[in-house]
Formats: sequence, C-alpha cells, structure tokens
Amino acid sequence: MDVLILGTGAMASLAGAQLARAGRASVTFAGTWGAGLDAIDTDGVTVEEVAGTWTATARALPIGMVPPGATDLVVVLVKSHRTRDVAAVAALAARPEGLVLTLQNGLGNREVLERACGRGRVAVGVITAGATLAAPGRVRVAARGSVTLAEDGIGPGELKTLVALFAGAGFVVETAAEAEPLVWRKLAVNCAINPLSALLGLTNGALLASAPARQRLAGAAREVAAVAAARGVVLGDDPVRLALEVAARTSRNRSSMLQDLDRGSATEIDFLCGAVVREGRRLGVPTPVNDWLWREVLRRESQGPAAHPELGGP
Repeated sequence: MDVLILGTGAMASLAGAQLARAGRASVTFAGTWGAGLDAIDTDGVTVEEVAGTWTATARALPIGMVPPGATDLVVVLVKSHRTRDVAAVAALAARPEGLVLTLQNGLGNREVLERACGRGRVAVGVITAGATLAAPGRVRVAARGSVTLAEDGIGPGELKTLVALFAGAGFVVETAAEAEPLVWRKLAVNCAINPLSALLGLTNGALLASAPARQRLAGAAREVAAVAAARGVVLGDDPVRLALEVAARTSRNRSSMLQDLDRGSATEIDFLCGAVVREGRRLGVPTPVNDWLWREVLRRESQGPAAHPELGGP
C-alpha cells in the first residue's frame, strides 16, 4: 500500500515511521518544512523511545511535487489551520478508489477535506501519543499511543483495511460508531491540556501538581462537553476524567501547543478553544474558561517566544 503523510511534525513523523517500519506500506512524507523533508528523505525518521532508538526509512518531497492519483491512503496530520491549504493536495494525490484519513485535532477538518475530496472518501480518527519533535526527522516519544477510527462515512471494507494497517504498525486500534463524539472527546482533552501547558510552560503531568491548573483544566473540559451536548453530541465519558487520565499517561510530554509557542509558531488554538467559544455563542452556552485560554494563547502568539506567565484569568 502506498501511504502519503501530509505533515512533518511530531505526530506525523511518529505515525509515518511506525507505518514504514512495519513494512506493510511504502510511506512518503510531504510538507513545506524544508529541513524536515531533507532529514527524512536522507536519513529516515529516527524515533527515541524508553525501550530504545530506531529508524524507519521513508521518502519525503515538497508538497507541490506530490504526484497525482498515486496514493492508496493520504493521512492528514498538519495543523488544523493548514487543512484548507492541503485539502486540494489530498484530493489530487489519492487514487480514484483511494482514501483520505484525518487524524488531526480540532473541529472542521473533515468538512474541509470532504469539500475537496468528496463524501465517502474521508475517514476520521484520533491519535493519542506523547511525542516531541527533537530535531528535523527525529521524534522523542513520552508515551506510546492508540488510534481510534470512526465507522461512519466509509465502507466496512475500508475500515477493516485501516484497522489492519495501524494495528500491524504497532498501534492499539479501536473503532467508534460515529466521528462526532470521537472528535469532541479529543477536543475536550486538547482544550483542557494544551493551552494550559503552553501558557504555563509545563509538561502535561506537571499540570496535575497545580491546584489552580487542575481547576482550569476541569472547567475547560466541562465547557466542551456542555457545548457538545447542546449540539446533540453525547460524549459517553466524563471529559474531566479523560483529560486527567491523558495528562497522567503523557506526563513527560510537552504539548504541541507549548512547542509551538516556544518556537514562535502559530498554534491550533482557533480550532480548539476558539471553535468551542464560537459554537458556544451560537448555541447560547457560556464558555468563559475556553474564552480566556483562547485569548491568552493568541496574545502569547503575537508576542513571539517569551517567558511563561503565572496562571491568571477569571
């Protein structure tokens, strides 16, 4: 199977490396980060884990050089604010019978990809792992992850193929009947952990040692659940418990949003807390914690790399 990974960040690199190492797929990365592409194409992806360090061989090329109609599976793992930029590439790259899989954070990715690729061609999943990009083409893993795939939107045969592919690559794989609860559960966890870790400069686990941070974490997760419920989406799990469990399981990890702020890059905050606030306003659900987190991260983005402040806010 030919697999195209759109993205060269920590999670994209880890997922692609595991797929390539398993030998069930020929993996190519595509993106816009020259240093990352050069490192992967020359030396492969190196993964540092507690059990040891290993390297997987893969190709890499600029996103503008992706060949049309040559890919069985396109895995989209770019930041959510770049989904519109890569949607046309995903549609172009996939074979007529091929599939596009989004494993991204945030809201709206499926809809953007379906407009470009067509309904029935976009699968939705979530990936959980604690991973940090140590250098171009080099990933440090704090916690091995799992992949959960939604059953709706694609055929049973396609779902079976995806399950086998990721299970064969060493992921714990689960399925869920619908994408919406799956996406909103992950959203609750992301909104609870990522902005706080970014603003405070703390690892996920360190958040649990701070009573004010735990209180803010719980408030953000509950607000996401309240907005989801107003949309008719039942999460099926306590969002606070989920967030606390993920923070504990990935305790050594520096969240992707913290890494973004540290290097002065744009974050996904508009598609996480910002999306929750906008939907809450539309539905009449108050979201003060998410609103504060959204505004504070945007403010930090505008300042560039800087020292992390003390926790304030409402």
